[in-house]
Parts: sequence; C-alpha cells; structure tokens
Amino acid sequence: MKSIILVGGKGTRLRPLTYETPKQMLPLVGVPMIEGVCESLAQHGVTDAVLSLGYLPDRFIEAYPENVIAGVRMTYAVEPEPLDTAGAVRFAAKFAQFNETFLVINGDVLTDLDISRLVAFHREHAAQATIALHPVEDPSRFGVVPTGDDGRVTAFVEKPPRGEAPTNLINAGTYVFEPSVLDAIAPTGRVSVERDTFPKLAASRTLFAMADDSYWLDTGTPQAYLKANVDVLNGRKHSGQISNIAERSWCSRDATIDPSARLNNAVVDRDCVVGANVVIEDSVLLAGAVVQAGCEIRSSIIGPEAVIGSYSRLGATCVVGAKEHVAPASELSGDVRLGGV
Repeated sequence: MKSIILVGGKGTRLRPLTYETPKQMLPLVGVPMIEGVCESLAQHGVTDAVLSLGYLPDRFIEAYPENVIAGVRMTYAVEPEPLDTAGAVRFAAKFAQFNETFLVINGDVLTDLDISRLVAFHREHAAQATIALHPVEDPSRFGVVPTGDDGRVTAFVEKPPRGEAPTNLINAGTYVFEPSVLDAIAPTGRVSVERDTFPKLAASRTLFAMADDSYWLDTGTPQAYLKANVDVLNGRKHSGQISNIAERSWCSRDATIDPSARLNNAVVDRDCVVGANVVIEDSVLLAGAVVQAGCEIRSSIIGPEAVIGSYSRLGATCVVGAKEHVAPASELSGDVRLGGV
C-alpha cells in the first residue's frame, strides 16, 4: 500500500526549534519523529510513500538522500507554493501518479492506531474516504466528527466553540482515500481537507469514520513534544533504533555527563555536556547542548548547541533555541522562548 505523509507545515508553535529544523525532523529520544512514523507505516504493509514537502524541504532530502526512510521507499513532492492540506494531497498524489486506494498521514501525529483495521473498515463500508477518530476531553481545538450508527459521517465541524461540540470524537489525522477523492479537490490553489473536502464528501454521504482509543498525540506544541519524549522513556514504542533507556532517561553514548548529575525523564542527545550537580527532569537536551554546573532544568527544551550558564534554573516551559546562551544564575519559567531568526 502507498501513503502520503504531510510534513509541509512551518511548526510555528514549536519555534524557535523549528526555525532551522522541520518539526517532523525533531528527534524523539534521539530518533527523528518521521522515522518512527515510517516504521509504523511499514508494519502495516506500506511500501511506498510520498513526503509532501513545503517548509525547509532540503532538510528531509539531505537527511535521506537514498529516498528510503525506515524501510519505506520515498518520493519527495515539493509544493511550489503553500497549498494547505487538501491541496498538498492533490499535488502529492498526482506527482506520484496514485491510482489506487492510499493513506494520508499527518506527519506530526504520533499514534498506535491499527492502520490495517482502518483500511479494512474503509473497504467493508465501500467508502470514498475514511477518517480515524480519537476521543478527547476538549474537542474545541480540533475537527469534530459526528457519525451515524453505521460509521457514516453526518457532519464535519472544524474547531467548534468550547462546550458546543456534538461529540468528543475528533479527526485524528489518518485517512484512507480512494483516488476519486482527488476529483473533489479544486484543481488549483489552497484547499483545506478539513474545511472544504470533508464537508463536501459528508454531504455526498461517501465519508465514513472509525473511532479508536489507542495512543494518540499531536506533537505541535513544546508541552506535547516533551510529553512525546517522556512517553517513549516510559515504554511507548517509537523506533526499533532506540536502546539503553535506563531509569526513565536516555543519554546518547556520545554525551558527556558528570556522575553527580541527576536525571529523571530526561533525554540527553549526542555531543551534549552536563556539568556537576545538575538536575534535569522531564526535559530534552538536543544535540550539542551544554548545561553547566549547578543548573536545574525542568520541563524545558534546550536546543542544539545552546549553553545554559552555571546555577541557572529553568522551569516549565522554557524553549531555548539553537546556539542561544543563557547567562549564569538565570531564573526562567513560564512560556519562555529564547532565539529567533
């Protein structure tokens, strides 16, 4: 089976980390997010995929020059201009000449969804398109999808006001499409699958949805990115490449960590340096980050080659950009973002 993986967004909520790195290339416990997504697809029989690229496309192409990611053969479709979600699907499918049932995956969503079951549901219902659904406590930030008893979508409500959603089942960002869906997408310009395509298919009664309560996480915010890492440290499978998780922390073999440092739910990537009497908790240090002696880092992300001066205290939720320097004895917490373009 084939898939389109949507990775064209700018990842603005994760800035400054995403000024230089697309969010799907950010690592989870040392392995780029996109690799875990592709491993999951391969486990469900996906052999070929199209990366729908828009923002910083060369970062993907240079990282995987042989056009293979985690065993899945890749085609790179670079949008000539921002096309939104449905426009990106249209462009990628035509670029790769898809002519049979295919998957569409949001590349920044982590899930243990049984994709094979979703495809079987799609075929059993002779659907034109099928959406995976996931229950959430507050659906107001998502596309809400009420269905009939047979799974047929009766409406598609994008980001309803809090307390007014007709269901708590949301669009989980994994779809099965027939090629005929492409005919429902305007041939040019920006088109949203959530606001344009799905409502049109729902009106034609050819859109179905399957609910599933497996693990699901949209990684688009610093808090969610931290949670994704901590979940892997605590047992969620992301990639077969990850090893040597110990005491709910992972340290690259190329990192230098003082024996007096205390780590809990911490990720310390390659070439990092952690000084004496440092405490790192629920945090991620990206490649080459330096945390000097006596620091406390909690619920924060330290970008590549950033330096945290000695005896500084960083609390939830600090995001320090690449190569930024935090002065010694700094105290930072709240929605702190350091670094820009």
